Amino acid sequence: MSILVDKNTKVIVQGLTGKTGTFHTEQALAYYGTQMVAGVHPKKGGETWVSSKDDSAKLPIYTSVAEARDATGADASVVYVPPAGAAAAIIEAIEAEIPFIVCITEGIPVVDMVKVKARLEGSKSRLLGPNCPGVLTPEECKIGIMPGSIFKKGSVGIVSRSGTLTYEAVFQTTNEGLGQTTAVGIGGDPVKGTEFIDVLEMFLADPATESIIMIGEIGGSAEEDAAQFLKDEAKKGRKKPMAGFIAGRTAPPGRTMGHAGAVVSGGKGGAESKIEAMESAGIKVSPSPAKLGKTLVEVLKG
Repeated sequence: MSILVDKNTKVIVQGLTGKTGTFHTEQALAYYGTQMVAGVHPKKGGETWVSSKDDSAKLPIYTSVAEARDATGADASVVYVPPAGAAAAIIEAIEAEIPFIVCITEGIPVVDMVKVKARLEGSKSRLLGPNCPGVLTPEECKIGIMPGSIFKKGSVGIVSRSGTLTYEAVFQTTNEGLGQTTAVGIGGDPVKGTEFIDVLEMFLADPATESIIMIGEIGGSAEEDAAQFLKDEAKKGRKKPMAGFIAGRTAPPGRTMGHAGAVVSGGKGGAESKIEAMESAGIKVSPSPAKLGKTLVEVLKG
């Protein structure tokens, strides 16, 4: 099993004809033959996108998400639209009732994402991101910018706020011979679609996911919320071996570090409180991102 995506997922690309959309669509097609079925561009409907890597890889371009969905039966969309238009692109996908939307775009104004969040309420769509690396299930489906070459099908579920550390956790669990079920980057912005708790719920319910790595960052309370969720689930008998890490431990208060959501303020969101919360929920927190794989192995060995 996997979560969120599998080999049957049909993906449309919003922003396909741009440099970023083209590059990562070519990567998705190269790894596992992800079912990329169409592109969307309001001014290029009726045209055909052709991969620069393989001229046999061609995708039709439609003027709207709804048109692309109706023509292809797509159940997922990935957004590579620049910041100024990204929120509108997400909302278009929501209105077209695309079940799963992944937004890679970084730098979307928070006020725009507040509007997106309001449109998500009561809709038929789930949003991953924005400002995230996407999701990848080895040998089945890649949506986003994760480097497929470091993945190996296996038993570890990975969820992270940090894109780079997602790759680190993947690389290390591959090297330890554990492999991954699915890796999910939820993104580091303060307003986003999918949170730690949503993904942890899926991993706990997935029989193929035997252990979990959770990577958080300073800022906000998502990690503390997730820790409480895990405690509550453990009382119901739902628990899996977990390792984790918190990025930004040395960041000074009030300073934004990398992600828009990674800022400590008002005595909340600091690394120590997050580490304490995670450890109290039974997560073994790695002292370094370079030891995530070995930390999980230690947990599994008991």
